[in-house]
Amino acid sequence: MSNGDDEVLITKQKLDREKDAAIAIKIASELTDEHEIVSEELIRTHELKMETINLSHWYGDKQVLSGISLPMFKNRVTAIIGASGCGKSTFLRDLNRMNDLISSARIAGQVLLDDQDIYEKNVDLNQLRKRIGMVFQKANPFAMSIENNIAYGPYVHGINEKEFPRIIEGCLRKAVLWTEVKDRLGDTALSLSGGQQQRLCIARALSVEPEVILFDEPCSALDPHATAKIEDLITKLKEEYTVVIVTHNMQQAARVSDYTAFFNLGELIEFNRTKKIFSSPERKMTEEYISGRFG
Repeated sequence: MSNGDDEVLITKQKLDREKDAAIAIKIASELTDEHEIVSEELIRTHELKMETINLSHWYGDKQVLSGISLPMFKNRVTAIIGASGCGKSTFLRDLNRMNDLISSARIAGQVLLDDQDIYEKNVDLNQLRKRIGMVFQKANPFAMSIENNIAYGPYVHGINEKEFPRIIEGCLRKAVLWTEVKDRLGDTALSLSGGQQQRLCIARALSVEPEVILFDEPCSALDPHATAKIEDLITKLKEEYTVVIVTHNMQQAARVSDYTAFFNLGELIEFNRTKKIFSSPERKMTEEYISGRFG
């Protein structure tokens, strides 16, 4: 590709980014939430479910998160936005200790779930990950039947098998998948479409009755129709669960979240109600990212 072609591509990407940003700002401007600055008063009136306090993270000698203090409110959706490589996914995985599986990873600070630090030595990781479910960027159903994907978690946690039919149907209904698969529960999960597989993974996460659900760019590999179904589902899930979603799509953040946190180069730049972040951010860097000037 010639230098001229490179310049044309870069210009197109910049225009697309600015167009997406403008749509996201319009979506946020139409939200009904009143502008409300995150303050001690807000934290008192909204029930905290999780909170990070001065959370820092390193991979070996490389620091990727620096002193992140972020509240996550019960029965609300918190979106985390920022350019690629800003630490969003690392932060999300720190919330249920998935990064423990990486030998070079280490953290400082606290991650509180109902005021208990999940990094204390006496924390049972199996129970922790039961309380904090996770849905990944790419759908990863088990290579087994649809119903066994849902039953696997309850089986591991010793739930009576007589409960499985109720759990399977209930979770598939919550994931808005029941009517599509109720007559083929014995089929392999790999026979489902990409969007259906992602909703199955959400149903699987729900099967162990979590309190918090983490979504790591759950729609990045899906078409617009499947994305819309996942976004509608996330909006419904907050009625029963606390939701944290990492997304590279600002329009998605504007559509589904109550609160938005903007990360840049491992730092939390700004956190507030989604409408406030998109319509009148307090930090210049936030405004530049929201408006599509970088990222």
